[in-house]
Amino acid sequence: MLTTRKLGTRGLEVSALGLGCMGMSQSYGTPGERDERESLATIDRALELGVTFFDTAEVYGPFANEELLGRALQGKRDRAIIATKFGWKIGQGERMGLDSRPEHVREAAEGSLRRLGTDHIDLLYQHRVDPAVPIEDTVGAMAKLVDQGKVRFLGLSEAGAATLRRAHVVHPIAALQSEYSLWERNLESDVIPVLRELGIGLVPFSPLGRGFLTGTAKRAEEYPEGDFRRGDPRFQGEHFDANLRAAAVVQELAKQRGATPGQVALAWLLHQGDDVVPIPGTKRRKYLEENVVAADLELSPAEMERLDSALPPGAASGPRYGDEMMAFVDR
Repeated sequence: MLTTRKLGTRGLEVSALGLGCMGMSQSYGTPGERDERESLATIDRALELGVTFFDTAEVYGPFANEELLGRALQGKRDRAIIATKFGWKIGQGERMGLDSRPEHVREAAEGSLRRLGTDHIDLLYQHRVDPAVPIEDTVGAMAKLVDQGKVRFLGLSEAGAATLRRAHVVHPIAALQSEYSLWERNLESDVIPVLRELGIGLVPFSPLGRGFLTGTAKRAEEYPEGDFRRGDPRFQGEHFDANLRAAAVVQELAKQRGATPGQVALAWLLHQGDDVVPIPGTKRRKYLEENVVAADLELSPAEMERLDSALPPGAASGPRYGDEMMAFVDR
């Protein structure tokens, strides 16, 4: 069974690895490849293995992923810590820009509670910082949900150091969710020091480097229409070639340790501190079971140094999003 870790200093305790549920409803593969029965079985298996931390968002689907998770946890809600996110304007089934106005925060939370089939959200994140709304106003509205018992803890996603400081003054922030992995180390220079100073936990998404760290990444054009990796700069042209070469060290070490590359990548993250809780996403039990084993993989100081040296900050080639999505990342 998985051990637990604390996110933030206010009492939120979760399994050392969570489960990212987004891919069960969007972004990876085609709609025809999605298997709701297997997704539900994967969530059920996660509970059996000691995973308590489940990550979703209203925009995943949109809405379908929260509904799926809600169905999966019927009768098992007391065994799960649910994290969800708000912050997008959603119309006609599509994302249409940001909206973190206080009135929208309340509306979005009510919708999430309904779809999840629960009376409280354990961890509510602002999905992206909205430059049109002061963070103090948004977090103030989130804090009212805590006062009402509808939310237990607050988080931000892809927020920069200055925003974290401002938000934390209004109400303690338990966790920051951002992309972080051996392959993408953009948080190390200024964000992680602030997290440690303020007692905020880190929840890395894409902890397997979008497939580069597992050795399963393919060129952008090999993915089907509708798969976001077709438009990801790091999967294109010379960027793809450079990233594949850089990530080869993970496969080499995995072979030597009798582990999978994904397990090595997750173990590296877990070695970054007890306040780090990765949420590898999968929609299949097979990969879930592989990922959970990473919590028991001990890497030596020499092995950590080998990985750090081969994939230092900035090693990944190309921007991590296209121009449209990068515009939504707080600096």
